[in-house]
Amino acid sequence: MKKIFYYILLSAMCILPFSCSLDEESRTEIDKNRFMKNALEAETVLLGVYQSLVSDAMYGYHLSILFNLATDCEQVEGSTTENYRIIPSNAFNASQAEIQQTWAALYKAIYNANDFMEILQQRMNDFNETDKQLAYIYIAEARAIRGMCYFELVRRFGNVPLMTNTAMSEQAPSTFVQEKPETIYKFIEEDLLYAIQTLPYAIDDTNRQSNKYRMSKGAALGLLTKVYATWAGYPVKDHTKWAEAAKTAKVLVESQKHDLLNDFKQLWENTCNGVWDPTESLIEISFYSPTASGGASDPCGRIGKWNGVKTTMLAGERGSCAGNVKVIHPFVLKWREKDLTDGEVYNPETVKDKRLNLSVANYQYSPNKVLYAKGKSDTDKKALENDADSKLKNKEKQNYTPAKWDIEKYVKNKLINNDKSNVNWYFLRYADVLLLYAEALNEWKQGPTKEAYDAINKVRERAYGNNKYNLKNLSYEDFRKAIQDERAYELAFEGHRRMDLVRWDIYYKTVKETSNAITEWFFDDNMTKNKAYNTAGRYTVFGKHELYPIPQRDMDLCEQFVQNPKWN
Repeated sequence: MKKIFYYILLSAMCILPFSCSLDEESRTEIDKNRFMKNALEAETVLLGVYQSLVSDAMYGYHLSILFNLATDCEQVEGSTTENYRIIPSNAFNASQAEIQQTWAALYKAIYNANDFMEILQQRMNDFNETDKQLAYIYIAEARAIRGMCYFELVRRFGNVPLMTNTAMSEQAPSTFVQEKPETIYKFIEEDLLYAIQTLPYAIDDTNRQSNKYRMSKGAALGLLTKVYATWAGYPVKDHTKWAEAAKTAKVLVESQKHDLLNDFKQLWENTCNGVWDPTESLIEISFYSPTASGGASDPCGRIGKWNGVKTTMLAGERGSCAGNVKVIHPFVLKWREKDLTDGEVYNPETVKDKRLNLSVANYQYSPNKVLYAKGKSDTDKKALENDADSKLKNKEKQNYTPAKWDIEKYVKNKLINNDKSNVNWYFLRYADVLLLYAEALNEWKQGPTKEAYDAINKVRERAYGNNKYNLKNLSYEDFRKAIQDERAYELAFEGHRRMDLVRWDIYYKTVKETSNAITEWFFDDNMTKNKAYNTAGRYTVFGKHELYPIPQRDMDLCEQFVQNPKWN
């Protein structure tokens, strides 16, 4: 009988949850002969491919939050490496379960995309013309998802196996080989170019009954721009891809099919309430669960719970939010002080960059909203003074969290759950592409062009509400630094910073500089008892933590695999 040996998913893992034995006939094979007889049935299967993205090992937790900490902007709560802190501290090894789980989940999603396309390509010959047109769109969606998953694999793990079809999963583990990143990037490029040629822009889509949270031409153009920018950076450093990144972004920008929302706050109101607006949202992972409190397989994630504002539970009204992602306070101080004039002091009421107070929460809900800097006997006025003074209440200030996913503030229909939420995750926003466009032009032309200034200043004009703070007359080096800073402010805590630092080849340097900044800033009356949150600075190793390790179980099974540097 047919067996599925999916060793790249760590062996003994079945593709469908209801098929657990390798000795059983695969239910997948049975369903191939019973389903996808028309476009409607094919779409149902395609939505299952999308659902591959929502598990904890994917964007429910690991790829959205856990794997993106240890930067100059965010870190994990605490001063030890115990429990969940081990990964954000860079203190884990190649046997870490979460690394293995995400590697497996990415390849599972790729398998599901391959399987879907193989079946549909057989079935669509019997479709009517309308269904055939939809089938081409569905294949393009699946290829975009596959490209997105390979992008995660190559930028996080480096040399990885390339699984182009489902039959490859039946190979013996000893036959699997890793491909160079260049080969993986070329495969991603082919997938996304196909998607760009085939998919409509979201606002022009008249074929699909619903395109909510689905791939579109704009999504594929934006993702390919990001792929080229990463390809151009560390470790591959193919600088010819800067031109490709700029040209690809230009197509998207000049199409005028996407734009920035007028109000930065609206982004977070939308994503916290499941409001689909493709104006700025290019790729957004949707989490919806009608029965999250009782169903482990429901597609709901940890957005706003792990990386939101710390919140205590109120029985029957709200669940708690752990708020385990902490904002590095020297980053807060830099943001607060960057636009001050000589002699001016920070005042939260007169902050010029409106993103700051919408991105950083200096408060918690315990049970009502209260500043971290407020002592037991402090008045509200004194609490504000404490908060504004960089030398006071430092122990408390290192508990600041991201504010973008403030469930108590934004969510209208609250899911009463302590661990999971229905808050969505932006994988790619139009603002990200604008900044990548500006960066690519600067790198390609070795200096900022008019189009580069237009792109970055469009982002800044929304942030400030005017053009008084537009950039101009910068050198190549100064514009590069401006881009690096602007990406920190615009995209703070959205899962981009660590990968940005890696592709800029400054990850280790930045982590160490941040560690030193924390040490220099932090002071407490009892330094023996109260330690600064600063674990990543102790454990990050140069030439090692730019990549994650190939999971040890796969190293043991796949004899030809070579481990990433310094992970043996």
